Amino acid sequence: MNYEAFLSRQGSGLRESAIRKMGTLLANAKDIVSFAPGYPEEALLPWAELREIAGDVLSGTDGSVLQYGATRGYRPLLDVILEIMAQRGVTSSLEQLIVTTGSQQGLDLVATVLCDPGDVVLVELPSYVGAISALKNVGAELVGVPQAADGVDMDALSATLRRLRAAGRTVKAFYTVPNFQNPTGLLVSQAKRHALLEWAAREDLLLIEDDPYGELYFPDVTQAADTRPMAADDTEGRVIYLSSFSKTLAPGLRTAWISAPAPLTARFDLAKQSIDLCTGALDQRLVAEACRRGVLARQLPRLRAAYTEKRGVMEAALREQFGARLSWVTPRGGFFLWTHLPESLDATTLLPVAQRHGVIYVTGDAFFVNGEGAHYVRLAFSKPTPAQIQEGVRRFAAAVTEASSASAPARTPLPASR
Repeated sequence: MNYEAFLSRQGSGLRESAIRKMGTLLANAKDIVSFAPGYPEEALLPWAELREIAGDVLSGTDGSVLQYGATRGYRPLLDVILEIMAQRGVTSSLEQLIVTTGSQQGLDLVATVLCDPGDVVLVELPSYVGAISALKNVGAELVGVPQAADGVDMDALSATLRRLRAAGRTVKAFYTVPNFQNPTGLLVSQAKRHALLEWAAREDLLLIEDDPYGELYFPDVTQAADTRPMAADDTEGRVIYLSSFSKTLAPGLRTAWISAPAPLTARFDLAKQSIDLCTGALDQRLVAEACRRGVLARQLPRLRAAYTEKRGVMEAALREQFGARLSWVTPRGGFFLWTHLPESLDATTLLPVAQRHGVIYVTGDAFFVNGEGAHYVRLAFSKPTPAQIQEGVRRFAAAVTEASSASAPARTPLPASR
């Protein structure tokens, strides 16, 4: 039976995430080091604390623990989120908040509420694949803008907007990950953030600020003030701010949030009602109680130290194995090292070679909306142990050496001397 004939345009256009594809590959592999998914290391999760909290929450004294909840979220958790937002410098309110089933649902809600088919959303080159998928799935067209060392190129951003508007296109927003961007690890400067706010006000556009990594800065090169969200300085209601507990507490709890102007949050509420009615009540209870008992506050310094160490291990291993053959910018926080391969190598062509050597990564082209990125790979150092990082880089280097030898042009023999 031809089920393709029954699919909607959106249904037939759905594509598998490059990161999910690598996850499937990892699940079927026996001996492989994965630099693909941006997962936290399981040993760093607060197992004992969450086990104790779960026992208390599931004691049966409160029947609502296993009931449906409010679409906006569990009130004590919303209060916790307001405190977290205040610590980040953002003044929010209950009317502006909604809890989501992970940040990915938040991106889906934003895309659904804002975009009609054919509307344009501007994104960074490169940009997060989850946002690319959410926006494309509702029919939005994504137009990429190159980044400078401190964030998006403002001249290119303005020129791109002018060109699109001159062509009669409707541009809705600019999507950005200012803190330790996925995939590049780039930290947008505070001056650039202020410039984006001024630009959005001048051009009457929205800013979608995705901030899952802001708490995971590396203290040797970054301070908390460097990660101050754009939402903290938004005086016009231009910023839709998303964040999550997945990277700092536990991804399996699937608890995140949106803070946005109240009229937009009301629309996100309506859209969420048709998707899942409410985020998991038990997950929210566990997260709220973990925050109340100080688990999250104790976790953050531990995570910063661990991921700082892992970044250093990966960089040292890459320098040892590759010398000057690879290049990258040292990330100041987050989970990722964005690596540029030798120009003779294509990341997609290299991948099966790397797999044979027992290591996988995400190809750079997955993060570009304009077909670029062939010579980039995203290496996630968050999940592997330091020893696994060293072994994975050794395998990666062996794969690059093999692929480089195979791609080297054949040398023309010199004519015989007479």
